[in-house]
Amino acid sequence: MNSFAVRPICSGIIPSASQQNAGVNKISSRDDDARFKSVVLPHLADAYALARWLTGNSADAEDVVQDACLHAFRGIGNFSGGNARAWVLTIVRHTAYTWLGKNRPAALVLVEDVEDVGRAQSGEPDVETPETALIAKADAGLLEAAIAALPAPFRETLVLRDLQGLAYREIAGVTDVPVGTVMSRLARARQRLIATIAKDAA
Repeated sequence: MNSFAVRPICSGIIPSASQQNAGVNKISSRDDDARFKSVVLPHLADAYALARWLTGNSADAEDVVQDACLHAFRGIGNFSGGNARAWVLTIVRHTAYTWLGKNRPAALVLVEDVEDVGRAQSGEPDVETPETALIAKADAGLLEAAIAALPAPFRETLVLRDLQGLAYREIAGVTDVPVGTVMSRLARARQRLIATIAKDAA
């Protein structure tokens, strides 16, 4: 779904001019509106993509993004600058897990994490290996099904890194886990993905 199709999801979040005029603090409200439009709206496509991977379908993803937009609008005054995309995705992630907890508690399956891995810093780029090349060449439908079958923590890490292109430190901020855990989850997600793809391709 492109950004133009996603944008109407949050169209009802920003108060109308008449609603703003009824408020006490008109200037602040207009400032919040402008800030919301510049900080949140450019990242709606990424927000929707993450919500869709976490919830598993388009309708639920739209509900999550709508709720996330409301949270973002209410909290826009707390955005202190920096990476707007990561801030928005953090809100979407928290909103998605709250939604899943209420609607599909069985979907929240936790996995063990290895806290430490051999690589030291998050700025280190991924090195292409035969395994990552296999993932890149996999049939789109097969790949989507394999990603959807991953446990939620692995799936979100893989999506944030390989589909959204976030750096390890950004993913750590979004998911609220140490960088070592991000790297561990990513490595294990890729291993499971490769095993699934190889099995299905055989």
